[in-house]
Amino acid sequence: MKKFEHTDRKGFWLGFIDFFTAGLFFVFYMKNGLQDDIDEVLGKKTQKYHIAYLLGIPNLFIYTLVWMARIAEDLRNKAIELGIEGELTSYKHMFNWNVFGILCFGPMIATERFFDTLNKVEKELNRRNGY
Repeated sequence: MKKFEHTDRKGFWLGFIDFFTAGLFFVFYMKNGLQDDIDEVLGKKTQKYHIAYLLGIPNLFIYTLVWMARIAEDLRNKAIELGIEGELTSYKHMFNWNVFGILCFGPMIATERFFDTLNKVEKELNRRNGY
């Protein structure tokens, strides 16, 4: 397993930038290594974000939101499998903050929790692999 180099991603600010670019920021951010890290952490190939983004355009990005919420739930399950405790991302957390919190920094809060969980999982995997 590879060493994860970026275990300190700031989810709130990434979510802030992504929100104000209508999701285009993550199209590029995912292509620059994040998608590979997520696939490595989850141990499976996930649908590419840019495809989920394009499929979301005709339905006001509901498809993209559900895609992200599924990834969040898989990430949560991986964290639990590794014995990581504390607040973790989830399908429910990602979906609800993005839908019901849209006017009050909800997407940024959801993204913060997502990246916090991803950082914890990557740090634990690095530790277990002697990095």
